[in-house]
Amino acid sequence: MMDIERQAHAYLDLPSRRLKGMKIERLLDLASREQPFRLLEVGTGSGGVAHYFGTHASLQYTVDAVDLHDHRVVVEGYRYLRADGTHLPFCDQAFDVVLSNHVIEHVGDHAAQMEHLHELRRVLKSGGCGYLAVPNRWMLIEPHYKLAFLSWLPPAWRTPYLRLCKKGRAYDCEPLQMRQLETMMRHAGMDISNMGIEALRVTLDIEHSGSWMDALVRRMPDAMLRLFNRVMPTLIYRFARSTP
Repeated sequence: MMDIERQAHAYLDLPSRRLKGMKIERLLDLASREQPFRLLEVGTGSGGVAHYFGTHASLQYTVDAVDLHDHRVVVEGYRYLRADGTHLPFCDQAFDVVLSNHVIEHVGDHAAQMEHLHELRRVLKSGGCGYLAVPNRWMLIEPHYKLAFLSWLPPAWRTPYLRLCKKGRAYDCEPLQMRQLETMMRHAGMDISNMGIEALRVTLDIEHSGSWMDALVRRMPDAMLRLFNRVMPTLIYRFARSTP
């Protein structure tokens, strides 16, 4: 298989990172956990999420952040380390909370993605909790290159489509579909919970857009929203170390 030079694709706008931190905090119910606790963000990008937790006004976090490339916009409130591939430079069960937000699609092929999941589990304490989000392969608009149906195509067709539309030289992401991701996470030794519906409702509460679509979604029961789980634009999971 041809090696692909993978780009960083870091989200650098700090306001959106603050909202992301608030969303993760609520989905993991971190306010109810015993404090202080140690948190790791894998793939920190701008540093905005690590900064949000590291400078939190009411909760006590000790925050570490790692990334392959240093694109940080804000550096206060956390310790930063350069990562080497999928390996995390920490000892086993070092963290109470581990975050992997839109990272796994960038680490490489299936083997690299499994290594990423094993590393997330390895550094997470027993009784700790983790957050993992990844673009759904069946999203209509691919978020990194803004092309419709890009990730729907067979892998061999994605780069030609990208070049035809003059959006880049090579497609360097590996988005996943729901059942595929759940199987991988369980094989990595994780207990998982699909948080797609909860994430949607938390996002609506935080962003307060007030559109008619938001109002409609707020009124829909969870049982109806679950019908759309497989086609949610982003797959979001809470995970913990599974017990043998």
